[in-house]
Amino acid sequence: MRANYGQWPASSSDSEGHPVDRHVGQQIRILRIQSNLSQTDLGKGIGLSYQQMQKYETGKNRVSASMLYKMASYLRIPVARFFEGLPDPLAGEPSQVTSEIDERIAYLATAEGGRLMEDILLLPPRVRSRLLSLIGSLAEE
Repeated sequence: MRANYGQWPASSSDSEGHPVDRHVGQQIRILRIQSNLSQTDLGKGIGLSYQQMQKYETGKNRVSASMLYKMASYLRIPVARFFEGLPDPLAGEPSQVTSEIDERIAYLATAEGGRLMEDILLLPPRVRSRLLSLIGSLAEE
C-alpha cells in the first residue's frame, strides 16, 4: 500500500518547516551537543557551513538522505537515531506527527543545560537530593 503524502498536515507557517524536518533537526542538534561539537565543527566535518547547520537544526531546510548518512557516519551513530521519537508510519496516520518540541530535552541539548547536568552529577547524591528539593520549592513560588 502506498502512502498518501498529500495528506501530511501543513505547517502553521512556511518558515517553520515540516514537523518531521523540525524533529530531525532537533535530533541533529542534540547529537551534535552530546558529541561536544559546535555547528561549525560538525559543518566542517561533513563539508557544510555553520549557517547550513543552523538551517538543518531548525528544520528550515530539509536534510537529504545522503547528508543524514554523512552526519551519522561522522557522529558514529545509526542513521535511524535521527528519527527516534517519531510515530511509526505504519502504525497510524501521518497527521499524528506533532510539531511540539519537548522543552526539557531542548534545554538539556543547550550548552547551558549540558553544563548544568555535568555540574549536578559532580555533587554527592545527598546534596543532589537537597538541591532538587530547593529547586522544587523555588518553582512553586
